[in-house]
Amino acid sequence: MTKKEVKLPKNYRPSEKEEYMNPKQLEYFRQKLLNWRQELIEESQETINNLRGEVRDVGDEAERASHETENSLELRTRDRYRKLLGKIDQALSRVEDGSYGYCEETGEEIGLARLEARPIATLCLDAQERWELKQKQMKDSR
Repeated sequence: MTKKEVKLPKNYRPSEKEEYMNPKQLEYFRQKLLNWRQELIEESQETINNLRGEVRDVGDEAERASHETENSLELRTRDRYRKLLGKIDQALSRVEDGSYGYCEETGEEIGLARLEARPIATLCLDAQERWELKQKQMKDSR
């Protein structure tokens, strides 16, 4: 929980006119992250229940192969969710310690629009582009 209980007005949206990462904005993103986290947990639970409920003795080999492919896809999605949950938890920690919304590399503001689109962002756009370019160069040099 943030230091002081912050009550958001109904339909509140962060605005560029406000002080960046003021208590309302922090609470807005905290709630956004918590809601996203809850959705991922519920979807993961559905995946687990689907896999558990599936009958193992499926007809012919083609059907079995089809089911194994579907299960593999579900498990990959679940693994992606697990990684996302870790990033959401890290973002929630940054909300708590006051570093949320600021670039890990430069300390600059990440920006409301970027955080709205990707609430787990840790880099400002310039730093993200530099990181992606570096990744591409490393991949190309192999």
